[in-house]
Amino acid sequence: MQHNIEEVLSNLNIKDQNPGYSTGTEWQTSSSGKRIDSFSPVNGKVIASLSLASSDDYNHVIDTAQTAFTYWKTVPAPKRGDIVRELGNALRATKNYLGTLVSYEMGKSLQEGLGEVQEMIDICDFAVGLSRQLYGLTMHSERPNHRMYEQWHPLGIVGIISAFNFPVAVWSWNAALALVCGNVCVWKPSSKTPLCAIACQHILAKVLKENKMPEGISNIIIGNQVGDMMTNDRKLPLISFTGSTKVGRIVSAAVASRFGRSILELGGNNAIIISKYADLDMSLIGAVFGAVGTAGQRCTSTRRLIIHEDIYEQFKAKLVKAYGQLRIGNPLDQHNHVGPLIDKEAVKLYSEAIQNGKVQGAKYIVEGLALSGDHYSSGCYVQPCIAEVDNNFKIVQEETFAPILYLIKYSSLDEAIRIQNDVPQGLSSAIMTLNLREAEQFLSASGSDCGIANVNIGTSGAEIGGAFGGEKETGGGRESGSDAWKGYMRRQTNTINYSNTLPLAQGIKFDL
Repeated sequence: MQHNIEEVLSNLNIKDQNPGYSTGTEWQTSSSGKRIDSFSPVNGKVIASLSLASSDDYNHVIDTAQTAFTYWKTVPAPKRGDIVRELGNALRATKNYLGTLVSYEMGKSLQEGLGEVQEMIDICDFAVGLSRQLYGLTMHSERPNHRMYEQWHPLGIVGIISAFNFPVAVWSWNAALALVCGNVCVWKPSSKTPLCAIACQHILAKVLKENKMPEGISNIIIGNQVGDMMTNDRKLPLISFTGSTKVGRIVSAAVASRFGRSILELGGNNAIIISKYADLDMSLIGAVFGAVGTAGQRCTSTRRLIIHEDIYEQFKAKLVKAYGQLRIGNPLDQHNHVGPLIDKEAVKLYSEAIQNGKVQGAKYIVEGLALSGDHYSSGCYVQPCIAEVDNNFKIVQEETFAPILYLIKYSSLDEAIRIQNDVPQGLSSAIMTLNLREAEQFLSASGSDCGIANVNIGTSGAEIGGAFGGEKETGGGRESGSDAWKGYMRRQTNTINYSNTLPLAQGIKFDL
């Protein structure tokens, strides 16, 4: 069911003028007096305005969060899980509204916007089960009548700095796990999609209020300088940052300098190997969606296709035909395949990347261009393009957050894997093959060097049951499923002596 934007904003408590920070039910207009507007890339219109938080506002939020942590960490984990379960139910009730806002403010298709909210629901379900499974190990002591075990304790305030391309899901991956682990959260959303964050805060704040929880468990703060304050603040033992590799380097260095922890989800330069043994029709779907889904603005978007020389021309022809059938336009129209880029600056970077590719020798078999006209009045729409390249081209080694797909030919699987790994990034990878030996080699220690490696599915998208993240310049962080929860807790080893003597470890004698 599609809703009009006015109805969506009303149901999500988005006003014309929105506050700059919140500690839960407390919403405050910033003392800075500065404001920004949120524009929709769909039509270029202003959706709403909001204030930017000041340093005083930031300090108030952190102080409130610290006080809340002293209480929240004492709440039994299953009870914390029950509150996250209620958040999941609240998201179910608002899924259509929030998914529509994601689509309208970010520009991804309505189906993808709804899918992003479904990921939030799924991670809440995962976290509920996790709240009863924060297990530690019991170890045998080398000393008689001693018991050793480990347990996990919450860290404190978890800082979440998210990007525009997944304006709600990435927050939920972190917040759901952090909350059941006993932490409180401070969220700095992207200034390009702040209204989605405000909507999420309203939803969770209502749940916390109904459960008579104090202010400060879930906090949001809007501001251009907030990220720097968070990364340099010793009161935040963990920073989860999603964004560019360039900014990730700064965040990593700042957090490490104070011996804090960071979870970094940075750039991707993802490839699909198309084997001569692949199901080409299935491969086509994975390649095209991976390249043009979310207008190429996923960290898991497919950037490179490494195609076996025996089927290269055949598959290239399929790609060109498929690109000719793409429908570009308003993402709220579910008949369209490709929506806009996030803003005009993204369009500029897309155009520059195409020109740089031409200078370096790229041959464009589907030309890319910025689109204009009544249907593209925001100036944020582009034509997805395809180029034949060498993997060592400088532009191919970089991540361009736009729908540019590079084609590379290979002759042996060893060569394909070498090409796949020969980029600075290491997030997601895939091989399309019906050959068992190829699949197993790709997944072996001699295969893909990425944090995610798939067989017969594309690079784009992931399920919350598995830990999400990559290697090399992707940052090495892990979010979401598996045992990623351990990143939000501190491990403590405990030894209990229930004997009437005090034997020392390693057999040391110390008689008095």
